[in-house]
Amino acid sequence: MGENVLEATPNPASPWVFGVQELARAAGTMREESGVFRAPADLSLALIGVEEGSDVETDLRLEAVHEGVLATGTATVHVTGECGRCLDPIVYDLDVDLQELFFSKDRIVQGEDDEEQFLIENDYIDLEPVLRDAVVTNLPFQPVCREDCQGLCAQCGVRLDENPGHHHDVVDPRWAALQGLTNDTE
Repeated sequence: MGENVLEATPNPASPWVFGVQELARAAGTMREESGVFRAPADLSLALIGVEEGSDVETDLRLEAVHEGVLATGTATVHVTGECGRCLDPIVYDLDVDLQELFFSKDRIVQGEDDEEQFLIENDYIDLEPVLRDAVVTNLPFQPVCREDCQGLCAQCGVRLDENPGHHHDVVDPRWAALQGLTNDTE
């Protein structure tokens, strides 16, 4: 098997694992799955993400195709985090599109080194890694509460939005001794 084939025995108890026994053997059939599931762990970046166990609204379509099972649909997650500039809270809902082809073991495409290939394992597919890829790639690496957020002063932490003229006179320590000479002559 290729090195980019993802093989793991899915845990049927996971809400993100779906049995596809009837689909894997009947190309052209389809099944819809909708509901609210619990968010798995690790749907986040450093400052922003989806809380583990929070609601994920899903609308999925599982279709039997010649190669295996095509899973498509949408998921809505509740994102929480903090602004990377001022540390204010950020909260919003994020809609992501899901789409992945799960290959039957006898239909794996060889030579597809640039892509991961997901397999149907024991008549189950696991959509958790698909959800994780869709959500995490849509999260901002440097989240901000507003595009024009000024952030905090690096020296004292005051909010620059509330104090637009705020600044500190920074004296190079190598010139500090000369600073005393000008104060004496005045």
